[in-house]
Amino acid sequence: MNIDSIKNGIVIDHIKAGKSMELYHYLNLENLNCSVAIIKNVVSKKMGRKDIIKIDEDIHLNLDVLGYVDPDTTVNIIKDGVRIEKRHPELPMQLVNVIKCKNPRCITTTEQEIAQIFKLTDRKNRVYRCIYCESKAKTSKE
Repeated sequence: MNIDSIKNGIVIDHIKAGKSMELYHYLNLENLNCSVAIIKNVVSKKMGRKDIIKIDEDIHLNLDVLGYVDPDTTVNIIKDGVRIEKRHPELPMQLVNVIKCKNPRCITTTEQEIAQIFKLTDRKNRVYRCIYCESKAKTSKE
């Protein structure tokens, strides 16, 4: 298989195998008008298997989403065919409008204009809780 390199854009690398479609959804990449390549189950010396997403345009990426879905990813910024920057997303302390509260009694269920805000309450187990009702959010690894 041959996947061309990109001239200007972003490469999201070291995605846990099978997580690329989840990232694609959370990052709203389906709304882009540029080429997006998803490469699944690539052999990796470091990880065994991994996924890669290549975006053929320099866009703003929500690093909180990347940190939430897979904090071990790396983001490579490519300019003129050369990597100029490498970022390492971290597990965010707070998520705003990334996930939705599933509690039917939460105020966010009836008040649609209220931001969906979750705070990290347990870093080790990656537990996020709604700031309004304290309901535990389903983590991306569940």
